[in-house]
Amino acid sequence: MRIIITGGTGLIGAALAQNLAQDGHEVVILSRHPDGRSLPTGVRAEKWDGKTAAGWGHLADGDDGEVAIVNLAGESIAGAGFPPARWTPERKRRILQSRLDAGQAVAAAVRMAVQKPKVVLQASAVGYYGARGDEPLGVEDAPGQDFLADVCQQWEASTAVVADMGIRRVVLRTGVVLSMAGGALPLMALPFKFFAGGPLGSGKQWVPWIHLQDQVRAMRFLLENEATSGPFNLASPNPLTNRDFARVLGKVMERPSFIPAPAFVLKAALGEMATIVLDGQRALPYRLQEMGFTFTYADAQAALADLLA
Repeated sequence: MRIIITGGTGLIGAALAQNLAQDGHEVVILSRHPDGRSLPTGVRAEKWDGKTAAGWGHLADGDDGEVAIVNLAGESIAGAGFPPARWTPERKRRILQSRLDAGQAVAAAVRMAVQKPKVVLQASAVGYYGARGDEPLGVEDAPGQDFLADVCQQWEASTAVVADMGIRRVVLRTGVVLSMAGGALPLMALPFKFFAGGPLGSGKQWVPWIHLQDQVRAMRFLLENEATSGPFNLASPNPLTNRDFARVLGKVMERPSFIPAPAFVLKAALGEMATIVLDGQRALPYRLQEMGFTFTYADAQAALADLLA
């Protein structure tokens, strides 16, 4: 199968691309700067502008075999630098527009294809639900009303039209992906290395985490299982509060975990973006498990021990 991945150079996309290529699939990642990239065997990069199907749309036509598209593209919510850049009105516009542009490009490629792709996997996040306290959240629950919830709703809707074309479409509402190769975990672990780790804010907010290996396995499961469609929460069945997550992280790293980072300090440093660490969602993978998926790392201590070994 030919699998086209937008956002294929990010943490999740790169891991998925390598996993698929190892199984003999033809993997194409779309990149603004494809030249000079070091890619795994079996993965190639095609140039795209991040906005249209120009230059790559023909690859979505399955006239010589089955095609799937995995749409992960979008400007980073937290940014690439440290400390993270604040959510200025311009940054918020780019965060949303980059996702809408990518979704519209995917929809255009599918529309042009004579032999349509078999499936489109559309990225989203558990931020779809907004800040909901201790409420257990399944995919049937209503969206939130904050900035991230609005971004997720529009992100999901950006490729909704492909379902009207008869294409199976799966929406991936992903939690905090744990990996030492990038994402949140290296930043979360950093203060613990200096014996200064602990809960963030009240520590009562939920952390809907998932090991990168299970993230890739779940995406493969949804890609290949033709009975699946619609939204799925990609998060461990055992989320932890931030306080408990800090305790487990400290235990695995053999460091104390009692030095809190007060909410007012985080808000002063990050502004509105502090919601990423101060609010959480108790998102649960009910539907994913009902479809038959099993987690390799359902327990946070086992997941962190594997990643930090």
